[in-house]
Amino acid sequence: MESDKLETLFLLLHGEQHMRNGLRLAGCGMLVGVIACWSLVGVGQDASAAHSADTPAVPSTSAPLSVDEVVRNLQQRNAERSAALEKYESTRVYGMRYRGFPSDHSADMVVHMDYQAPSSKEFSIVSQSGLKFIIDHVFKKLLEAEKEAAANEESRRRTALTAENYNFSMAGFEPSQEGGQYVLNLAPKVKNKFLYRGKIWVDAKDFAVVKIKGEPGVNPSFFIKKTDIEHTYQKVGDFWLPAENRTESVIRLGGVAHLSIEYKDYKILKAEALNHSEAALAK
Repeated sequence: MESDKLETLFLLLHGEQHMRNGLRLAGCGMLVGVIACWSLVGVGQDASAAHSADTPAVPSTSAPLSVDEVVRNLQQRNAERSAALEKYESTRVYGMRYRGFPSDHSADMVVHMDYQAPSSKEFSIVSQSGLKFIIDHVFKKLLEAEKEAAANEESRRRTALTAENYNFSMAGFEPSQEGGQYVLNLAPKVKNKFLYRGKIWVDAKDFAVVKIKGEPGVNPSFFIKKTDIEHTYQKVGDFWLPAENRTESVIRLGGVAHLSIEYKDYKILKAEALNHSEAALAK
């Protein structure tokens, strides 16, 4: 029966945890962590920075600042942006494509989001199409869990891009007319499926994350063989916010699941002016 096939797909996509926890998805939980971890803090990219992130990094010895200085500046500027951004709205386009056993499935959903500092996120669905099961048990669960994560201060602290949660090392520096980017390796200090292992690109002028490529620090499920994650960010006024998230999960028993989220139509509705001391940042 079709319902049996959908249940099999559900288990394959998100892991054996469903048999014990119902709609509390193991795989979906990983994706929620991916999104929440990088969308709660004011970080992002502009178009020119995203283009240069694809070029090879030069040796780390040519980097103007040390890795400790870059991380300290990144944490400081992220905190400043987060404190200054009081209210904004945006549109998101969610998409999921599954190809493999037992059959191919897909779904899309457009969502309007309103953010109010310090931690309120309200979502309203604009449109939806495709497999209802994915819409109800993947997209909507992602929204619910992200909303909860945004309001949980302890969760934000434990998943933040800080020296408390990660070990950083310098991978290189990519010079450009816009000021260049530091490329850092990062590895989680503790086993947490909501943390990353991989690389980040940090804008050398604004000290904001431009791009992230990696994988979860811990595999969220036996049924997921491998997960590749890539996030890019955009600059909106003084603030750096998500531009696109892409996650590809290879299912152990056959099949590949692609999740994409496009962020667009940002409107900054209320924010404080940012005043930076470049001399202080360089120290």
